[in-house]
Amino acid sequence: MGFDAPDTGTGPVTVRRGIPEGAERRVAELYWDAFGRKLGPALNPPDKAVSFLTAHLNADRAVCAFLDGQLVGLAGYQLGGRALTGGSAAAVLRAYGHLRGLHRLLLLALFERHPAPGQLVMDGIAVDPDIRGRGVGSLLIEEVAAVAAEQDCREIRLDVIDTNPRARALYERRGFTAVRIEHTPWLRGLMGFGAVTTMHRPVGANGPRGLNTP
Repeated sequence: MGFDAPDTGTGPVTVRRGIPEGAERRVAELYWDAFGRKLGPALNPPDKAVSFLTAHLNADRAVCAFLDGQLVGLAGYQLGGRALTGGSAAAVLRAYGHLRGLHRLLLLALFERHPAPGQLVMDGIAVDPDIRGRGVGSLLIEEVAAVAAEQDCREIRLDVIDTNPRARALYERRGFTAVRIEHTPWLRGLMGFGAVTTMHRPVGANGPRGLNTP
């Protein structure tokens, strides 16, 4: 079963856990659309990057949003040592070659995040541009929060780059607070951002009401 890019849609947005079989490519495309600028130096060219992501997704580490039966958004998370995006060092070297793959591994290592005990780490939110502003991001965050509560986590952690103020504003509305800012000016020329803010939200803290979408 394949998933095409949606039209504007008129039905309710629904959220389900896991990536449906056959939707892996669509998930990878949405993920790349959201994070390709940041991940580009490590995984470009885009077609190879999307193929690599498609082949190395952990389907049980995502919640997905659907509109009129089409996948329109997703949120990944890291729990129990597994995140939405996988792929070992050996897989990177097989896909990109040993010579070109080594420096890519070094770049990918910059994005590695290891949760503290009792933490669930969110691995980014990607929403189809055509339906942004309909509350999809909020629905995804609250479903991830439900996963964290069921897993007896005490807090949710995420990192947001300084060039994505819209995402940070969403996280703040959903109850996240900044706890640390890491300035990385040496990455601005290479990856397009110069600071990363770490944000936490206690499990059990509710964001604003009004999550239903039209």
